[in-house]
Amino acid sequence: MNHSNEYRSRQHPSPSPGALAIVHTALFAASLAAFAALTGGGHIPSPFAPASESLPYLAQQGTALRWSAFFLFGSAVPLGLFAATAASRLRFLGVRAAGATIALFGGIAASAALAASALSLWALSDPAVAQAAGTARAMQLVSFAAGGPAFAAAFGLLVAGVSVSAGLTGLLPRWTLWFGLAIAAAGELSSLSLLFAPAALLLPLTRFPGLVWLIAAGFLLPRAAKETP
Repeated sequence: MNHSNEYRSRQHPSPSPGALAIVHTALFAASLAAFAALTGGGHIPSPFAPASESLPYLAQQGTALRWSAFFLFGSAVPLGLFAATAASRLRFLGVRAAGATIALFGGIAASAALAASALSLWALSDPAVAQAAGTARAMQLVSFAAGGPAFAAAFGLLVAGVSVSAGLTGLLPRWTLWFGLAIAAAGELSSLSLLFAPAALLLPLTRFPGLVWLIAAGFLLPRAAKETP
């Protein structure tokens, strides 16, 4: 066996977590852009807005909702793959702490929450559902709950699990550890939005900085263990 083959055998056989993070980010951005483009710059109304205002608006945006749901559902797949790859790589690099398993659980749960949010949006795009006020309101609330606090709390576990496991073992720079812990804290606290509407302000503080962390950590997490003399 030559040196190049030996080096490849010491590398973690997996897709690039950084590339998966970019695909997830692009698809999530596409879900927002699609709705805005098809509604002339509009956005999905907050569930805290009066239903008498938001439901008639949503009933007129079936096409925009379908496209937004399509891209949002698509974004759930690379996020789940990121979690599986990152957890596997941490174990490959020698991490035996529970953080790797916590990250895997959080990532799979976050992916499932995004998928549930997207499917609720897709259901809301159906005219028969949109015209039934009670059902439409339920779909709107489920989409928010799944894609908002449920996603953020689970995503926080993914970020915390990777940040602590990799940060404390020197696999990631310390700034990713502290940045990740701040994102994780915002994610867990955002679950309070189920009780108090103002806590929903923490959701974008989890989601958008979280995308930056996801890409950075994905590319910085080493593929091969450092050789010891």
